[in-house]
Parts: sequence; C-alpha cells; structure tokens
Amino acid sequence: MNEKCYGQEEDATVVSPMEKAEQEALYSTIQGFVGNSWNGSDLYPDPCGSTSIEGVSCDIFNGLWYVTVINIGPIHENSLPCANEKLEFKPELFQLKHLKAISFFNCFQSPNKLPVSIPTGNWEKLAESLESIEFRSNPGLIGNIPSTFGVLKNLQSLVLLENGLTGNIPQEIGNLVKLKRLVLSGNNFSGNIPDIFGGLSDLLILDLSRNSLSGTLPVTLGRLISVLKLDLSHNFLEGKLLNEFGNLKNLTLMDLRNNRLCCGLVLSLQEMNSLEEMVLSNNPLGGDIRTLKWENLQNLVILELSNMELIGEIPESLSQLKKLRFLGLSDNNITGNLSPKLETLPSLNALYLSGNNLKGEIQFSKGFFGKLGRRFGAWSNPKLCYPFELMSTNNVPYGVKPCHQEEIHLVKSNAKTEVINGDINHNSNFITSMGFSSCATSCFWWIFMILGLLKHKSCNLLLTCPVKITYVEWWFTMFRCGRCRVFTVEEKVVCKYVSTPKLKTIFKRFDYV
Repeated sequence: MNEKCYGQEEDATVVSPMEKAEQEALYSTIQGFVGNSWNGSDLYPDPCGSTSIEGVSCDIFNGLWYVTVINIGPIHENSLPCANEKLEFKPELFQLKHLKAISFFNCFQSPNKLPVSIPTGNWEKLAESLESIEFRSNPGLIGNIPSTFGVLKNLQSLVLLENGLTGNIPQEIGNLVKLKRLVLSGNNFSGNIPDIFGGLSDLLILDLSRNSLSGTLPVTLGRLISVLKLDLSHNFLEGKLLNEFGNLKNLTLMDLRNNRLCCGLVLSLQEMNSLEEMVLSNNPLGGDIRTLKWENLQNLVILELSNMELIGEIPESLSQLKKLRFLGLSDNNITGNLSPKLETLPSLNALYLSGNNLKGEIQFSKGFFGKLGRRFGAWSNPKLCYPFELMSTNNVPYGVKPCHQEEIHLVKSNAKTEVINGDINHNSNFITSMGFSSCATSCFWWIFMILGLLKHKSCNLLLTCPVKITYVEWWFTMFRCGRCRVFTVEEKVVCKYVSTPKLKTIFKRFDYV
C-alpha cells in the first residue's frame, strides 16, 4: 500500500480520483452535523483536491483519495459549524474505512432540546484505522461512553472533555493498549474508577478530573510507568494514597485536590523524583508534613498542600527545593517558627501559610516581602508577628501583627504647652487614652485630632516611644511634621521612632527624646 499525505509537494500536480462511495459517505457524514441544507456535491465537487473542505484531510491509498481526518465545529475561521437543529451520526461515517481522526468542538449545545448521544454500534468497522476521537465542549452530548470503543485497538487518543456524558467509565477502555491520552474531564461520570490500567503502559496523560467519581484509587494506577500527567481532582475519591505511586518515575504532574483522601502522606511520594507539580489540597489527609524527605523532589515547581489537616513544623528540607516557585500550606495545623531559610529559595514567588498555628517573628528581609508582595499570605496565625521596622515600609504582611508594640498614652494635662513658633496656652480637660474616654468641653479638639491622624495615615514615621504627651503637643506634632505615620492596634496609637531632625527638635524642646 502506498500512502501519501495530501498537500505534500510531490503530490501538488497529482490528479487522483476519489471513489464515488467514499465521496458520498463524506458528504452524508458532514450533512448530519451541519444540516440538510448543506449541499456538499455542489460546494465541494473535489473535496480532497481543488475544492478541499476546511477541517477535512485526505491521504492517497493505492492511487485513490480517502478521508483520514474530520473536524467539525468552529475550530478555525472557515471550519464547518454545526447546525442549530437535530444532529445525527449518519451510518455513512463508518464507511470511511481509512478514517484516522474525528473531532467535534462546540457542536452539540442543547442537552434539553436537541440532545445527542455517541452511537454504540459500528465502531468495529473503524477498528483498524481510527487513532483519535475527540469531543470537546459539547453540553448537548449526553449518555454513556460506548463500551464498543474497546474494539478500537489502534486508538491512541480518547478525549471527552466538558460534555454532558454520564454513567460509569467502561471496563473496555482497558483494552486500548496503544492509548497515549485518556481525558474524560468535565463530565458527569460516576462510580468507581475501574482497575483497568495494568495494560496501558504507553499512556502519557490520564485526566479524569471534574466528575463525580467515588471509591478508592485503583492499584493499577501504579503501573502507568510512562504517564506524565495524572489529574483526578474535583471528585469524591476516598481512601489512602497508593504505595505504588513510587513506580511513576516519569510523572511530572499529580493533581488529586478536592477529594476525600485520607490517612497521611505516603513515603512513595518522595520517590517520584521527576515530579514538578504536586497538588493535594482540600483533602482530609492528615498526618505530619515532616513524613517525607522533601529534598528528594528536586524538580518540584509547585507544591500545594493547603487544607489537608497536616500537623508538625514546616520542614527545613523544603528550603532545598531550588526550583520551587509556589508553596501553599494554608489552613492546616502547622506549628512552630517560620524558618528564614525559605527566603533562600531562588525561584519562590508565592508563599501561602495562612490559617495555621505558626508563632514567633517572621525573619524575612524587606526585600523578600517586597518581592512577594500580596503573594505572601500568613494571616490567621495569632502568635505570628513581623519585625517592627517593617512598619515604615509598604511591605507589611496582610493580617499579621507587628512584634514589640509600644503605645503612646495621651494623659490629662493642665500644663502650659510651648511650641516652636510661639506659645500656646491651652487648658485641657481631656483624659485621653484612645479608648475613647469622655471629654468635658473640648470634644471639638478631639475630633480635630482624629482628622489629623487620618490625614497623615500614609506618611512614614512618628516619634520615640514610650512617651507621655499632652493633647495639644500631639495635635501640633501631627500637623508640624512632614512625614509621620500612625498605626492603631487595639484602639491605641502605636508609634515608632523619630526620623527627622525637625521632629527631634520638637520633642527635645519638650524633653521627650
């Protein structure tokens, strides 16, 4: 058999006939999806030659044109669109004996008014030729996966992505020993994942995410020795992680998030040394995060372990993962201090630690906080605090309190107050503590002071603590200094230190510095 690909240079001048039965089967197949008004024989009299159809490819076998690829749906500008009417798989589809690939994108849109199911019969007629089946973004495609797909012994790619399919995954999928890609994501499949993967040693991508699958992980997943991507996320899977995961030496992505997996991290995970993305978040896994030798996973780029009921301290071995860019440990029961060695990770640009029981001072540099910005999250750790000097920067971690807080107490004063440019004699009746105690006759000045605080909330520094100052001195300082910053903690004003000669002059005048 002589096979040549349509469009190659050596075939540019070749005029090859096409069997009339093949041509009519092509027209009828397409008409079933684009509508009966489509007249292929008039529009495309030479469908594999001078009047080729967008989305249709042909090859020459024994001097004749045969259809090898059909793509239906708006993939390209001139692609064949599906009709907004009752669509059907014409039996002539199975007469295209050299058909290698068929795909439908955004074609079957109405699951209520115009639902369509994948035909169950006649697939054996394409068993020798068919290598790829794809249905993408077809909410009107309902029903089950035909068990007769199991006869397609040369199938290499089965993609059923974001359709309206239901039912169980058929056992017969395990017969597709040449399969390299199995994607069943975004449907409504239910039941257990069948234990059918023992013979699929060529499989590179397995994606069963975003369904309603339940039960435990099948042991034969550990026999997918070639698999690069394993995504079982967003299901209802339960039970333990597999000890057989250690056999997946080529796996680069494991995503098991949003399931019900339990019983702790298993040591087999640390044997997956090709792994670049490990996402196990939102599983009640439990156990100690220090169980694994994290330093073995030197290729990790993304590690997401949030909301897993993990305990223990953050392992310092994580700081040896030089390729790590994202580390998520939020909403666990992690304790202890935050190791400053995490700052040494050269590629890290996102670190989320919120919702734990971390304690002590965060000993990261200002540059590290500046680099991560809002991508550093450590709120809801009541005993965690950041260095007080960060208060003078824009890199204060959200939701974390400063360490070593000191307060300014404004006390009742009847003293005369002297200012730089003149004397102010003010008799104050305030007993002010920022706890909003009562005022006698000077509430106007109290309100004025608050406005002063708000006005200068974006400035930088304030004054030396601890000091006692009168209301008038405070008010004057707020309006006199060009850069002061006010912080409120527990309804009390927190101050930092004097930064400018002008401020020092003011407070030396009052013997406060």
